[in-house]
Amino acid sequence: MSASTSSIAPDEFESVNNLIDSFNPSITTTKKMVTLVSSDGKSFEVEEDVALESQAIKHWIEDRSNEDDDGKIHLPNVDSKNLEMIVKFCEKHVSCRKPKVGSSSGGDDELKEWDKEFLVMDIMDLGSLLLAANYLNIRCLLDAIYDNVVSMIKGKSVDEIRKTFRITSGFTPEEDEEIRSQNTWAFE
Repeated sequence: MSASTSSIAPDEFESVNNLIDSFNPSITTTKKMVTLVSSDGKSFEVEEDVALESQAIKHWIEDRSNEDDDGKIHLPNVDSKNLEMIVKFCEKHVSCRKPKVGSSSGGDDELKEWDKEFLVMDIMDLGSLLLAANYLNIRCLLDAIYDNVVSMIKGKSVDEIRKTFRITSGFTPEEDEEIRSQNTWAFE
């Protein structure tokens, strides 16, 4: 390596990627867009590859069974708040899968950390997002939510778990104590 040659800083790779993208005709072609409509009527126009993160949407696109005359895909079981979050999540996952010049192999760890931060929310909102992700069959989002819930449970006592998930006991204190004494192994 000569003295005049310098190494490229990691932040310069982003500029190089953008420059390559701007000159690559296969990348600059118009991407196919899909319009998703939430249960409360809000429309989201997303790239088809983002929408295809959902197996349900993938099947609807393939057979056009859920598409009305205007070409939009209506999602009666997903409100706009959850659909907006789902779109953001899927866009991030699709963009992280695209190969980048000079990318490090730590991308999976960075994405898992992003997922963890993305899913920091009220337990009721997390439950609502889980239902929407399940309806749309988005495996990567479901897995991220499951990992999040496991981390919320791991190492906590029964009472801490009840508090975290807002679970009230259906037993009287006496019944609860009897169950605990009969099943001590489960409470160790």
